[in-house]
Amino acid sequence: MERPTGVTVISVLNFIGAAFYVLGALGIFMGGAFLAQMTRSSPQGGAGMTTMIAGLGAVLGVVLLIGAGLCLLVGIGLWKLANWARILEVVLLALGVCFGLFGLVGALTNFHAGPLIWQLIVLAIQLWIIVYFFKPHVKQAFGATSL
Repeated sequence: MERPTGVTVISVLNFIGAAFYVLGALGIFMGGAFLAQMTRSSPQGGAGMTTMIAGLGAVLGVVLLIGAGLCLLVGIGLWKLANWARILEVVLLALGVCFGLFGLVGALTNFHAGPLIWQLIVLAIQLWIIVYFFKPHVKQAFGATSL
């Protein structure tokens, strides 16, 4: 069966997301190193602060690189119509919806219109993609009979 257009678009979006994760990781690595260097030359900065900032930058950078690998893996799996990639994408999107609800509560609590609208748009897209992956023709393209 031919790959549905929506699956192709979602796969490409995963590739783009992976690229942004890599760029973010590089920025975090460089920013952490820059801030560590600044605290090293500062009279208030000590060796402990320098080490902490450098370590935090390294950890956050590695987390972003793991995210990039995950996006790339799912994107390739979706491109090849692997059912495990469809399931993994649904699970990751469901986690994103859960965390997005926390962001929505935060935006409602402080009532900032921009973040509120942004959270609603992101949640709507995530829910739409989840529903899309459960459509019969999409499940059939992946060779799935359940989930």
